[in-house]
Amino acid sequence: MSITLDQVTKRYQGSPVVNDVSLDIGDGEFFVLLGPSGSGKSTLLRAIAGLSGVDHGRISLHGRDVTHLSAKERGVGLVFQNYALFRHMTVADNIEFALRVRRMKAADRRQRRQELLRLVALEGMDERMPGQLSGGQQQRVAVARALAHKPEVLLLDEPFGALDAKIREELRRTIREVQRELKISTVLVTHDQEEAFALADRIGVMNLGRLLEVGKPQELYASPATRFVATFLGAANLVLARQTKDGIRFGKTPVSASTPGPLHGQREHEVVAVVRPEEVELAETRESLESGYLTRGTVEELIFTGALERMRIRIDDGPDAPPLTNSNGSGSALLEVTRTQHEQRAFEIETGQEVAIGVRRVHILPTPLSSFTTCATSDSLAEALVQQPLLAELASRMKTRVSIRVEPKLGMPNAPCETSSVFSGTTVIAAHSEAAYHAQWLLQRGAEEILVLPQNASPPQRVLIHWADESVRRATLAVSASVLRHVSAEAIYIGILPTQTPAAQRPHGMRALLDARSEAQAVHGLEMRTELRFGDVSNELARQLAELPGQMLILGIRGNKDLAERFGSLFADAHWPVLIVHREHEGPAS
Repeated sequence: MSITLDQVTKRYQGSPVVNDVSLDIGDGEFFVLLGPSGSGKSTLLRAIAGLSGVDHGRISLHGRDVTHLSAKERGVGLVFQNYALFRHMTVADNIEFALRVRRMKAADRRQRRQELLRLVALEGMDERMPGQLSGGQQQRVAVARALAHKPEVLLLDEPFGALDAKIREELRRTIREVQRELKISTVLVTHDQEEAFALADRIGVMNLGRLLEVGKPQELYASPATRFVATFLGAANLVLARQTKDGIRFGKTPVSASTPGPLHGQREHEVVAVVRPEEVELAETRESLESGYLTRGTVEELIFTGALERMRIRIDDGPDAPPLTNSNGSGSALLEVTRTQHEQRAFEIETGQEVAIGVRRVHILPTPLSSFTTCATSDSLAEALVQQPLLAELASRMKTRVSIRVEPKLGMPNAPCETSSVFSGTTVIAAHSEAAYHAQWLLQRGAEEILVLPQNASPPQRVLIHWADESVRRATLAVSASVLRHVSAEAIYIGILPTQTPAAQRPHGMRALLDARSEAQAVHGLEMRTELRFGDVSNELARQLAELPGQMLILGIRGNKDLAERFGSLFADAHWPVLIVHREHEGPAS
């Protein structure tokens, strides 16, 4: 591999801005790091270049560990957004600068300069000053200068940001041609999805310091694994659906649209479906649709953009309406739709018109956290939970809804649920002295994930992960990965063995840590640290949580009869959130 990153972490003021990033970039590959401002992508690029140190992890270039080497010793070429040319030097002197430092002979310098000017299409401009060049030409000089000393790796930090659209497109084409001709491993940092699609062999999407997904552009667009990637790589409608043994249902409507790959797990549960705007079909009546029927709606906004027509449709608000994740439980939300000119001519639509809505293709996200439901003995208590900072932050970042469920007999032994509906998403209850019994009551009646939320808990800085039974490891890791994509926190798996564990058996505990980390990486795309402790599980977890403020626990359990007895001390008067992941029988793919 050309570039290898192993759990690279960079902190500022104690908070990780690059959070346990591991990545392999192949020889000659054009790799794009894509993400919004503040996602950590430029910090990671500077760490690769040697312009910024790291607090944890290892960086290798072509098999050579460069973690503690200076930028000059790493042999990389770096191009910034602001050109960074020497204003008092000619084009020739700028390009030859790195070669002069390396004491290359004048004839060899001139030959190398002419090769590079040809590559970047600036032949004959040797004696011009930077001020005599356009922005696009200055950036071409910056690229040529970065390549002058034949670096093993080329790093580009948003080099097109200051250019207009036409020049940006021309420079993209030039850089891609140069990269292919030289077969140099290249990393480009950008927040522009169009740039990423146009240039990348593979894309890595970052958010909140984490590398969320890596893949080919077409694969990430068609089959994303996370909400953030689905919505960041183009427009996407997120719809809450129900996975049943008969397929996918939106509300009460079964949808026969295609779902690539096998469904995730055999149990019936709520899922998050991605519907791209171009996969939505509109017709005057349900019978006129050629795709699976979704619902009816009213056109609220219509924008003509030339080749495409974009519109927003408010779906019908009713008991049968499919819940979009931006509906906040009301069922009424806006659906984004894109139509080609051919579709426009076949069925002309005006603002205010009611239409039937169909879906050609649905992609189901593998995330186990679909939505949140606050549960309490009264409306006022359930409403108060909705306003809690951690829940509000998670729901906002996940782009999902928070609904309310009132159970007046919550926690009363042998009392049935007052609400007949099944549990959807993650159930949220308040932390108090009886929280463990309330959680156990809900688990016995069908809830699978329960978030026990202390008053005014804020997003955590560190998340501890533990499962009490190996059979729930996969589900616990899946839930942990889903949470950690939406908080800027470090992840640590805590393995705990009894104090009296014989020395001969302790290596088995270390192997379990390695297996857990390997599965987290390979299956769930989650990078986490691992620690092995000895003692009583509940006491050890409580001790770890009490060590530092701003922590959260994700606890995987099988069975629900002894939750309060085994782990009650974790909930009584605790100042940390606890997310319980419960599975009675772990399926083949959760």
